[in-house]
Amino acid sequence: MNGEFTRQEILSQPESWAAALTVLTRARRDILSLAPTRRYRQVIFTGCGSTYYLALAAAALTQELTGLPGRALPASELWLYPRASYVDEPTLLVAVSRSGETTETLRACQAFRAQQRGELVTLSCYPQAHLATMGALNLVLPSGQEQSVAQTRAFSTLYLGTVALATLWAGRDDLFAALERLPDAGRKVIEQALPLAADLGRDLSIDRFYWLGSGPRYGLAAELSLKMKEMSLTHSEPFHFLEFRHGPKSMVTPSALVIGLRSTVNGQHEMAVLEDVRALGGRVLALAEANADLAFQSGLDEAIRNLLYLPPGQLLALERALTRKLDPDHPNHLEAVVQLKEVMPTDEDMIALE
Repeated sequence: MNGEFTRQEILSQPESWAAALTVLTRARRDILSLAPTRRYRQVIFTGCGSTYYLALAAAALTQELTGLPGRALPASELWLYPRASYVDEPTLLVAVSRSGETTETLRACQAFRAQQRGELVTLSCYPQAHLATMGALNLVLPSGQEQSVAQTRAFSTLYLGTVALATLWAGRDDLFAALERLPDAGRKVIEQALPLAADLGRDLSIDRFYWLGSGPRYGLAAELSLKMKEMSLTHSEPFHFLEFRHGPKSMVTPSALVIGLRSTVNGQHEMAVLEDVRALGGRVLALAEANADLAFQSGLDEAIRNLLYLPPGQLLALERALTRKLDPDHPNHLEAVVQLKEVMPTDEDMIALE
């Protein structure tokens, strides 16, 4: 059946999160030993494709919780444009890759080490991967492994890993402990999302999707937009919430669906944007902790409940793909791992780039 692997991977995310939390709890001491606030001036998160969007969300959350500057860059930028990517400050680099074999990510990490810019933390899902041997700390979360090409379970599980890093590095033991409640909250959200995603995903009168999220949620909006593109080959774009008013709202039509990843702290401002969309004749789907089309009602702090936005958006993309008779397990033109054919350069080559 089309999408069999993808559906199973989306639905099994709460179990994957629980298994990942066991790994992260065991690694707690090692994670704390690399707390960036002790000796680094910045944290850079990097990845490719989905994990670059993960990096955007992780960098925003880490800066929010720790107060340390957090940035996100595609691995190819760190590799090919180091002078434009780094400032001359001690850096902690966090590299994320589902496979641990993405060429650009490996090269970015190799260059980072060769140029002695700081220390490296890696997150991946496969213990035998090259990336899982490169860092001062290598976190492997095998419960995120997938058979499908488009990331769903891997993305959320690896993102959970970066949330755990941020809470521990910020000294927020309360938030780290509360992560144990996420699997149960995730199961409830998935149960709510299934009929809603089916109704909207099967509605082919919708011809475009816009995903709005701000702060740590912008990276998640970008990832969910990518899922819609990859799985269903449908026009889909992400925006920061209030930026949608500055031009993009011209694209609102009765066939547009705008999905808002609404926060609590700025929910009033974000809801006003969604009301603008309704006034222009567009359709709206609000996701939030409360008072939304899909309300999480998790009782979790906003910093850690952001994970709950992912399953509803993934399910919507899945249903859209299946309705269009596509196979989301094998998206058009895509491979699970992007590996360049060129020979990996030596450390000397990487130093020469600098």
